[in-house]
Amino acid sequence: MNFEVARTQMLGQQLRAWEVLDDRVLRAFAETPREDFVPREYRELAFADAEIPLGHGQTMLAPKVEGRIVQALQVERIDDVLVVGTGSGYLTACLARLAKRVTSVDIFPDFATAAPKMGTHGIHNVEIKTADALSLSYRAQFDAIAVTASVPTLDDHFIAMLRPQGRLFIVVGREPAMEARLITLQPNGTTTTDSLFETVVTPLINAERPEPFVL
Repeated sequence: MNFEVARTQMLGQQLRAWEVLDDRVLRAFAETPREDFVPREYRELAFADAEIPLGHGQTMLAPKVEGRIVQALQVERIDDVLVVGTGSGYLTACLARLAKRVTSVDIFPDFATAAPKMGTHGIHNVEIKTADALSLSYRAQFDAIAVTASVPTLDDHFIAMLRPQGRLFIVVGREPAMEARLITLQPNGTTTTDSLFETVVTPLINAERPEPFVL
């Protein structure tokens, strides 16, 4: 398989076709070899317009979705970024090419193996940690947060980790109706919400709560 041809097609037929038009974002995706982040047995599918299994019931998001996440967060070189759900490490790597520093957390320890891949490709501003995202207590430390899994309802847990003017990408809802949102924390402590697109992604571990019993 010619990965360079596949990469070019991914940029044009998936990212640009899904309104990912920011040159900085496209460059980050072009410079980060996606084929090196997928499980070996799925390497030939690295650029497919589909989710890729990673183990533990988790999946690598489709390229166009990852592109929309990075573009929506508008990451700058001065920004500290948090990624909730390291997974393959590819999204973390793309964000690291744009940010000052990226902290990436995942509840599954074996996903931390993405770290050596980043060093191989010249990415050294990433720290990967094993942690339950819902136990994190980084108060007002990040300019942008990308949550790669869904939550049934939005609460203040991740918003509390944003600095003023910070941006949070998160998918809210239950299958089959989920909405990707961009939440921005204003200087006065209020938030604004932009609805980005509809999608269905894997629920965040421990985020799902039983439905209340109603008589």
